[in-house]
Amino acid sequence: MAGPQSRKTIYLASPYGFSAQQRELLLPRLVEALEGLGLEVWEPFARNNQVDRTEPDWAWRIGQADFEDVREADAIFAVVNGVPPDEGVMVELGIAIALGKPTFLFRDDFRRATDSEHYPLNLMLFTGLPREGWRDWHYESVQELADPKKALARWVGEREQTPG
Repeated sequence: MAGPQSRKTIYLASPYGFSAQQRELLLPRLVEALEGLGLEVWEPFARNNQVDRTEPDWAWRIGQADFEDVREADAIFAVVNGVPPDEGVMVELGIAIALGKPTFLFRDDFRRATDSEHYPLNLMLFTGLPREGWRDWHYESVQELADPKKALARWVGEREQTPG
């Protein structure tokens, strides 16, 4: 957890690192918006993808590094575009939900991927969000990330609780 002198960390789960165009155009905008809130962004393509892919266990090593980062980060911000969303992002999100991490979802994709009238995605993705007010944890534009009325800005502004 973030200490008194350190910034909160957020794991940015996204498929944007697989495409050169998305890596150059979309990923930096998300990282900058999150950093603009005062967060330390752990972006896995920048942190853990410098593995020699000629090594036989390269994929396992990347997966383990990403798993550790999800476990150690204070929260997760997951890009859940696509029908269905990227399977790696879904695993990372599932890990974070199971660990009780604050979970923020980003979807600027207008297509619905759900059987529920209530949620725009598979209902399991919302198990890490509160029952009431879940829309405050769901973002549909990069500009919306700085909205002080939404959950991300409120979470960033929270002080770490000290026992006592």
